[in-house]
Amino acid sequence: MMNMQNMLKQAQKLQKQMEKKQAELASTTFVGKSAQDLVTATFTGDKKLVSIDYKEAIVDPDDIETLQDMTTQAINDALAQVDAATQKTMGAFAGKLPF
Repeated sequence: MMNMQNMLKQAQKLQKQMEKKQAELASTTFVGKSAQDLVTATFTGDKKLVSIDYKEAIVDPDDIETLQDMTTQAINDALAQVDAATQKTMGAFAGKLPF
């Protein structure tokens, strides 16, 4: 059985590894796209919006609803990518905890 000091050292090591992975994830960019890539939304891994880009074909003053829908679609796509990467990266630590 592990003694308490070894458990503490292992937990501290895992904490440093997790912090490193969180920083790597935060510095990664994720690009969400709407149908036909008419709208793209770029986020960092810590869910900060970097940019929203529109292709000229989607900009129609008489059809704002489609632009709104595609913007929402692109944002949700990017955030889903961030969530999946976070789960994959950080979920790996769950089985490594010493207690």
